[in-house]
Amino acid sequence: MTSWRNFFRRRFATNPVTYASGIDARIINRELSWLDFNARVLAMASDTGIPLLERCRFISIFSSNLDEFFQIRVAALKGQVEGDVRTVTPDGRNPLQQLNEIRSIARQLVHHQEHVWLDELVPELARHAISTASWRDIDDAGRTYLRDIFESRVFPVLTPLAVDPAHPFPYISNLALSLAIVVRDPKSGEERFARVKMPQTFPRFFQLPDSLTFVSIEEVVSANLPRLFPGMEIVQCHAFRVTRNADLSVDDEDAEDLLVAIEMELRRRRFGKAVRLEVPEAMSADLVALLVEELELEPEDVVRQRTFIDLTAVNQLANLNIAALRHAPWPPLTAGRLLAVEDGERSIFSVIRERQLLVHHPHESFSSSVETFVQQAATDPQVQSIKMTLYRTTGDSAIAKHLIHAAELGKQVAVVLELKARFDEARNVTWAKELEYAGVHVTYGIVGLKTHSKCVLVVRNDPDKMRRYVHIGTGNYNSSTARLYEDIGFFTCEDEIGSDAAELFNFLTGYAQEPAYKVLLVAPRQLRDRIIALIDKEATFGDAGRVTIKINSISDPAVIEALYRASGAGAKIQLVVRGICCIRAGVPGMSENIEVRSILGRYLEHSRIYRFEHGLENDEPLHLIGSADMMGRNLDGRVEALAPLTHPKHRMWLDKVLGFLLDDTSTHFLLNSDNHWTRMGSMADSGDAQKKLHEWVVATQVR
Repeated sequence: MTSWRNFFRRRFATNPVTYASGIDARIINRELSWLDFNARVLAMASDTGIPLLERCRFISIFSSNLDEFFQIRVAALKGQVEGDVRTVTPDGRNPLQQLNEIRSIARQLVHHQEHVWLDELVPELARHAISTASWRDIDDAGRTYLRDIFESRVFPVLTPLAVDPAHPFPYISNLALSLAIVVRDPKSGEERFARVKMPQTFPRFFQLPDSLTFVSIEEVVSANLPRLFPGMEIVQCHAFRVTRNADLSVDDEDAEDLLVAIEMELRRRRFGKAVRLEVPEAMSADLVALLVEELELEPEDVVRQRTFIDLTAVNQLANLNIAALRHAPWPPLTAGRLLAVEDGERSIFSVIRERQLLVHHPHESFSSSVETFVQQAATDPQVQSIKMTLYRTTGDSAIAKHLIHAAELGKQVAVVLELKARFDEARNVTWAKELEYAGVHVTYGIVGLKTHSKCVLVVRNDPDKMRRYVHIGTGNYNSSTARLYEDIGFFTCEDEIGSDAAELFNFLTGYAQEPAYKVLLVAPRQLRDRIIALIDKEATFGDAGRVTIKINSISDPAVIEALYRASGAGAKIQLVVRGICCIRAGVPGMSENIEVRSILGRYLEHSRIYRFEHGLENDEPLHLIGSADMMGRNLDGRVEALAPLTHPKHRMWLDKVLGFLLDDTSTHFLLNSDNHWTRMGSMADSGDAQKKLHEWVVATQVR
């Protein structure tokens, strides 16, 4: 465990007191804070209290996170540098300063990842007879087996692309694994560069029969190159990978048809500028220089690695079905009040009409709650209309299919579908077309804003009146992520929330000024001011003031300054922040009453919970849940919604959740006053907050 602790202490975290002249030490840099977050992900791979294959999964997650960071954030910074943009961030750094620091820190992170993989996990895997082997390490029987696979399955789909006057340098697609090959004609002595792309239709590793030995596809292809270049001598052969700018630049104010514009940008995305080149340490300087020149990169963009390229592939090993090396399953429960719905004894609407309903995923089933809500709305003859926001979906989304069925039955169905949900654009375009074809009214929200709020509004003709049923959640309507992301869903038919939800959808689909909502806190025009007002009120209570917030990220300077003011007045601020955290904690004279911790584990902590001890009225605690983080993009560039939970049982539930996360016996990362994150405890110490919560949920079903 010493290695990652030293890594945090000595090599990674930036000490704010050593920032360059002009840097504002009140704010932590957003990009460097994200790298801090990914370092915490990497630290999980070293926690011996976590099952071995799950530790391997954190290695994969770290790589996947870093890929996205380079595709979006680093690509944007490189574009700003090339455009000679010198605007500084709230912490005082210009784009070039940020880019240089990112390159240095990311390189250190990758080297540490290699250390964790090679020196910690590989030996542990070997003790369980699990290994990744090179071609030279396997016996003749293994080679024969893999040659047969190569000849029958792999070879037919490979395409060697040579570079010569008649063949220009081939286009290298984003994140594709390739072989850089130098071949020599034995007769003329002439050498040529060639590239072979590894087919993505195969798994990264081939498993040898009757063993847990795995050989990568690039090893298999490299060993059989004479079949691709008959009669040639293989001078060099190395795997490499290119990362490209994958962000979409769509101006929906100028786009006559946003759907068409997104489709065009998706085609252009393939040709984004290269931003990173990953190569093995053994690749010659000449070959690296060739790739750098052809890809129009800089030497600083090259990352040399001493293990195989693209460690996201470790996820294939993490998925091995070896129970002793995996987390014991936690099957989702059906919330107690929904058991009668599951048995067909009641409708979900009668349950909500009786009293508001709270569900907590993935401890409690997404299918038996949210999907059932939409499914029953689609088929219930008393339901008149369904309105819904969709941000991220799955390719086989049951919810989208229920909406289509509802439209086919003649119900009024309206969907606000966010086409610009990053990396889900193509899937959302496909669903937009299918929904429209079925008669669903599909809109794409407000020009210049992303619709990120999670809301369903069902209008039902009940015997006593026309009633609005509302679901507001913290997570996407996505059944796949609902099994992995920790989220909260709230169902109600309260008149005020129903009225606000109707106003919200009218604002999203119609043409009007944003209304004044009765109880919902909605971005972009109201949310920041209301959150700051709540924080400022807690400050007036001095050391009796309390603000507790659980979010994914916090970077908004105005909100951070409000928290500093409250801290200065004596109020106690407790933040549970999974990802980006630009606020400083425990700094005398500025944030001595602010504590920030981060919790990572089996589930991705995704819910947003806001608790203010004295609320806005009656000085009673106020609990809010919803989709919004405290970032500029959420508060200014997105439609977000937070809803108050007023039922005593629901407020107790949220307090219990926060209690598990804030318990000092629970394993967590703590942000120190010098901006270093310290790991507090280990999963081996029985400090798993998520496990404690799950056990409590199992024992507490009726809400």
